[in-house]
Amino acid sequence: MPELRQDPTTKEWVVISTERARRPEDFFVRPAEEEKPEAKKACPFCPGNERLTPEEILAYRAYDTKPGQPGWWLRVIPNKFPALVPSNDITRYMEEGLFRHMAGVGEHEVIIESPSHDLTIATMEQKQVEEIFLAYRERYIKLCQDPRFELVILFKNHGREAGTSLRHPHSQLIATPITPSHIRHKLDEAMRYFDDEGRCVFCVLLEKELKNKIRIVLETDNFLSFEPFASKSPFETWILPKKHCSAFGYITHEESKEFAYIVRLTLAKIYKALKNPDYNYVIHSTPCHDMNEEYYHWHLQIVPRVVAVAGFELGSGIYINTVVPEEAAKFLRETAV
Repeated sequence: MPELRQDPTTKEWVVISTERARRPEDFFVRPAEEEKPEAKKACPFCPGNERLTPEEILAYRAYDTKPGQPGWWLRVIPNKFPALVPSNDITRYMEEGLFRHMAGVGEHEVIIESPSHDLTIATMEQKQVEEIFLAYRERYIKLCQDPRFELVILFKNHGREAGTSLRHPHSQLIATPITPSHIRHKLDEAMRYFDDEGRCVFCVLLEKELKNKIRIVLETDNFLSFEPFASKSPFETWILPKKHCSAFGYITHEESKEFAYIVRLTLAKIYKALKNPDYNYVIHSTPCHDMNEEYYHWHLQIVPRVVAVAGFELGSGIYINTVVPEEAAKFLRETAV
């Protein structure tokens, strides 16, 4: 019989569809199409094509190389086609007492994760993945200090079904002068739980997952990777710091390396188990001006794009998951990498 489950952190409901249930190993992911050699040669993110990108903001490179030249192992550049653009005008306007608007102020950056065109985080060396998360940390802290911005979102789109058009490994960062209602809802629910119980709901969630162990994928000294009780889609995976911390900006240099380790291994399991599926991940954190809150807990959410969102989900806001999270966790846990 199907089961309705509620996410304790948001109060949103999902359907765990046992009637339509699929075994984890039954998922077939269409192999990525072979890329033509000329496409790789023209890739603006590959070494030697630095002239095709905006000037780099940050780069980790050999000491004897210069900006805009090969010799780097990670680059951060402005997005050539940004969703938001730098400006000092953060005035909000109201027309006819109803229509609120403002200039599209923000920062939109691309983190080019490696000089190698065909790698993914799942197949990179540990050192390279550490550099990615250290760059995340550096840019996140820098932009959160900018008084124009309320929110900094770090995310990755891997594969066409996840919304990317360039195969070269990269992720993105967008800083916004607003806090969207979607984020406010998450914060409000976490605050409501804290007001009622006097504890962070994510900390309680971690305790329960560590106790029952049935949804755990991986564990390190300071982080836990697991399938959420009310997963919205097959193989949705969360990674949380075990120690309470509301904002990603407080992660230390050494914690960043450990975080990179558990993210890489989790993605490697998903890569092997599902044969390199398209996926999105995003780091959820508090707004920049609320970085010390007791009620919220930053975390990374991974969503493999193995099913399509259909009319019921769009109409109701209730997602249907055809893989029981406990079975997904067991499948990933037992996938050797």
